[in-house]
Amino acid sequence: MIYGIDQIKPVPPIAQGLQPGKTAAPGESFGDTLSSFVSGVNRMQIEAGEKTQLFATGQIQDIHEVMAAAEEASISMALLLEIRKKALEGYQELMRTPV
Repeated sequence: MIYGIDQIKPVPPIAQGLQPGKTAAPGESFGDTLSSFVSGVNRMQIEAGEKTQLFATGQIQDIHEVMAAAEEASISMALLLEIRKKALEGYQELMRTPV
């Protein structure tokens, strides 16, 4: 079976995973997208800390919920650090190019 190019669906942006239902606005800049991504990672870190504290005080009994929140926050932080690393490498490469 052969499919046409018009049947291929676009891939959603990375930041959409942290803010369900949010897509990039047509006029939204890279800085705005990055800022919303950083805010989402921060929110996940805070939520994971709160769930850990609630588990430690006995208010949450489900360890799976706590571990899932902590792992999700950890993975999102690792992704953010990789994005930062690649952005810095790109900037350094631009600075090394002769004019």
